[in-house]
Amino acid sequence: MRWEELDQEPCSVARALAVVGDRWTLIILRDCFLGVRRFDQFESRLGITRHVLTDRLKKLVENDVLTKVPYQEKPLREEYRLTEKGLALHPVIMALVHWGNTYMTDERGVPLIHIHKSCGHRMSPVTTCSECGEEITARDIRVEVGPNWGRTARDVIPKRAPRK
Repeated sequence: MRWEELDQEPCSVARALAVVGDRWTLIILRDCFLGVRRFDQFESRLGITRHVLTDRLKKLVENDVLTKVPYQEKPLREEYRLTEKGLALHPVIMALVHWGNTYMTDERGVPLIHIHKSCGHRMSPVTTCSECGEEITARDIRVEVGPNWGRTARDVIPKRAPRK
């Protein structure tokens, strides 16, 4: 599997990683969800080079994760806003936050606390079944090949070793 060909793989994870799969892109998306919108804000907050930042923002715009919206006309200045496709990444970012809060904190605890606006309580994201609403974990899922993918996607699912 070649990095530049991930978007052609018969695997949704690989295709998603082709768009958001590097460290800077995920950190840029984190900042987008925190309300950062302007190039100079990203640059100063992240300490990222202009070249890398420009490249990552361009890729996110090309893939309709972000859109550029003018906030000033003379001279033209634009900010980056999450599209519907970009907003759909929120559960992914929250899952990473939850994992980091669970396994990567130090004696100071979690760096940011997420409060559910509706009820006012501190919250952690949970994954639920879209059909029954039950909370699910990795052990609760069975994976099958999609009806239009056949043999190419079947190779993504590893063969299980025979049980003794």
